[in-house]
Amino acid sequence: MSDTRKIIIDTDPGQDDAVAILLALGSPEHLDVLGITVVAGNVPLALTERNARIVCELAGKTDVPVYAGCDRPLRQKLVTAEHVHGKTGLDGPQLPDPQMQLSDGHAVDFIIETLRKEDTGTVTLCPLGPLTNIATAFEKAPDIVDRVQQIVLMGGAYFEVGNITPAAEFNIYVDPEAADIVFKSGADIVVLPLDVTHKALTTAPRVQAFRDMGTDVGRMTAEWTDFFERFDKEKYGSAGAPLHDPCVIAYLLQPDLFSGRHINVEIETKSDLTRGMTVADWWRVTDRAPNALFIGDVDADGFFALITERLSRL
Repeated sequence: MSDTRKIIIDTDPGQDDAVAILLALGSPEHLDVLGITVVAGNVPLALTERNARIVCELAGKTDVPVYAGCDRPLRQKLVTAEHVHGKTGLDGPQLPDPQMQLSDGHAVDFIIETLRKEDTGTVTLCPLGPLTNIATAFEKAPDIVDRVQQIVLMGGAYFEVGNITPAAEFNIYVDPEAADIVFKSGADIVVLPLDVTHKALTTAPRVQAFRDMGTDVGRMTAEWTDFFERFDKEKYGSAGAPLHDPCVIAYLLQPDLFSGRHINVEIETKSDLTRGMTVADWWRVTDRAPNALFIGDVDADGFFALITERLSRL
């Protein structure tokens, strides 16, 4: 039994998604990236699939298949986040158009086929964006749910409340119906919400450590974080920006950096006021059965040390 964990990264690259992908690709002895599936979210699908390929090329890992998936949420219009990530989703330094091709076929079919092909309980899904692709796969092929080893996702918030509405975190808000399907699926779920990502801030010394690598990956990571930092510093008055999505990959690599509670999490889909809210029963005040490990804390220094060490390998 190898210690390498098979994963599918489901993503909508923005800058923090890019860092998450680089972290996974820089850890081949621990993570076998079977494929990257792309969804509309931070920016529309045409840009997220382009950005995913740009990141693979930057890492020198052009053999990782990239599949385009759903271009809109299950039941509502797409909400995007150019105000955070810029018009391309990877604003900051301009990278050339990718040479590597998209893989043929739909991301949802790739997810279904991979889970049916690999041994049960050996593939972990790592959603870094809205859950549209995952929910669509579960609806289309209910047999795959029991085959999933784990779903480790970035999304939601409880104590930090919302970042796109007063009550909702962006990834869940973009497609609450999809999130509802996933959280009710019975799969083993780990949630990295804003409560933990807002404790992992890109301070000046941490960004300088990326720059000091003296590599293209280090320089790009520093410039990307510089770019989207400006938005969060202004919004939260913080010393830096939260690196949301890399928390998912870091959790797979070093779970002891994180702590949380196994609780019930439900998704609000009906209310105008709180649509997309992750209603996390942190204090266990209901009798609803726990369905997710909801992470609340991270060793931020350990987290950035891990990212810096792994990215320096690329």
